[in-house]
Amino acid sequence: QVQLVESGGGLVQPGGSLRLSCAASGFTLDNYGIGWFRQAPGKEREGDSCISSSSSGGTTYYTDSGKGRFTISRDNAKNTAYLQMNSLKPEDTAVYYCAVSPWVTTVQYMCAQGAVANWGQGTQVTVSS
Repeated sequence: QVQLVESGGGLVQPGGSLRLSCAASGFTLDNYGIGWFRQAPGKEREGDSCISSSSSGGTTYYTDSGKGRFTISRDNAKNTAYLQMNSLKPEDTAVYYCAVSPWVTTVQYMCAQGAVANWGQGTQVTVSS
């Protein structure tokens, strides 16, 4: 059974940092592309940061929302993906979801189109003073 469980969200002040984790079970995360998506209040869910499978080179892609501040990574030994978020802004407030794709697509397409097969339940990130 494919399962993704996010953790690490919370309340942080502007300029602060958080590291989100996405623990996978029931499959080998190394073989999948991974994406982090966000859904802000009243808005549609959108791609944030994506990384291709290891066999596809582990290529990363960031949308404008997190570019230069966020870093997506994976630890294959732990079957876990991460999103390191630095210099957080109030507009980063959202529910963050991790998702995986078994398909061979570009990371840009995965992020832009939400081309993923499985989703986690999400973790809330609130940036506020």
